[in-house]
Amino acid sequence: MIGTTILTLIIAHSQWGPVFHQFWEYPLGIGFGDWQLQMTIHHWINDGLMAIFFLLVGLELKREIMVGELSSLQDAILPVAGALGGMIAPALIYNIINGGGPAAAGWGIPMATDIAFAIGILALLGRKVPTNLAIFLTALAIADDLGAVIVIALFYTQQIQWYFLTIAGAVLGVLILFNQGGIRHPLPYAILGIVLWFTFLKSGVHATMAGVLLALTIPSRPAITPDQFNERMEELQKSFHAEVDDAESFDSPRSNHRMATVAKNMERAAVAVQSPQQRMEHSLSSWVTFVVIPLFALANAGVNFAGIQIGMIMLHPVTSGVFFGLVLGKFVGISSLSWFAVKIGWAKLPRGVLWRHILGVAWLGGIGFTMSLFIGQLAFTSQPALIEDSKIGVFLASFLSAVIGMVWLYFSASRTK
Repeated sequence: MIGTTILTLIIAHSQWGPVFHQFWEYPLGIGFGDWQLQMTIHHWINDGLMAIFFLLVGLELKREIMVGELSSLQDAILPVAGALGGMIAPALIYNIINGGGPAAAGWGIPMATDIAFAIGILALLGRKVPTNLAIFLTALAIADDLGAVIVIALFYTQQIQWYFLTIAGAVLGVLILFNQGGIRHPLPYAILGIVLWFTFLKSGVHATMAGVLLALTIPSRPAITPDQFNERMEELQKSFHAEVDDAESFDSPRSNHRMATVAKNMERAAVAVQSPQQRMEHSLSSWVTFVVIPLFALANAGVNFAGIQIGMIMLHPVTSGVFFGLVLGKFVGISSLSWFAVKIGWAKLPRGVLWRHILGVAWLGGIGFTMSLFIGQLAFTSQPALIEDSKIGVFLASFLSAVIGMVWLYFSASRTK
């Protein structure tokens, strides 16, 4: 992500910058007969590929709520409180600067934390920070993602087309029936997931919401239990050993059909003991990390800073609202509501984590990037100039928050008390 963002900024400042920008606005369509669906490459990425990103976000949310850091009320209160504070304070700061003006719709931009960048910065510190701090930051960012999804669904939805939304509801109902009926093969979910995405695209509700809702219907329980898996593997191992004992020295699963069958059944058992949700999350992770997010950065992060005086641009209400919302709002919101939750006895600090560590994470929360850029696109759809102003605020705030958070945690870890 860092490499792609730097590359995008280099291209935007080069002689190929205008051509690079025009490329993303090239129309691309698919169709069958009279039916056609055409959007620019930029929109295919933001409305199409980002639905896959939100599918992964939904799968991570579901896992955390069911078996992760958000599954226990006591463990979830601290990161949820921090995430809530980290959403309210930035929105308030933005509204103080932009309230009532033409840019008021951008209040959601500084509310989001980029989980990949924030965790990446924390990972650079290695063993200098407690392991439980990374767990806290992950849970906080996941809760933050949930808040961003809700904000997008409720406040950044266009005029609703009820016909398509009704069809989307029916498709979602069928997906739930698939889940309850024990269907675990990914193909039916993928096919109906595409239909769900298309109906959301046409309904006026942002199409990426289809990814989150699809994730909630993916089965989270495996086909067999660990005990059943263990028993099945013992049976198959005995069969495999029997084949090895009876086989010639040159026999292998490639030449021995019975041996190959046993090996295949072992593979099926290994798949059956993993839930479809777990397998899908693992399969999508690399695609989202190395394809979807870099393409999103290439299409959306191209800002030309040439000729821009930072002092003057910071006077623009959108840029300053996003900047101060992310840098100060996130720090104040995350740290203050986390402190309040612990102070009143609703939550407690994770083992080995001190308040100075929480403050460092609060600074890292100001890294907005992916979700902030995405919400900026939704907030100012008809105002391209404001999109560019919001991008500058996101870039400056994310860079400064990353530097402050990393330096803070580095020197905090050096202290003995």
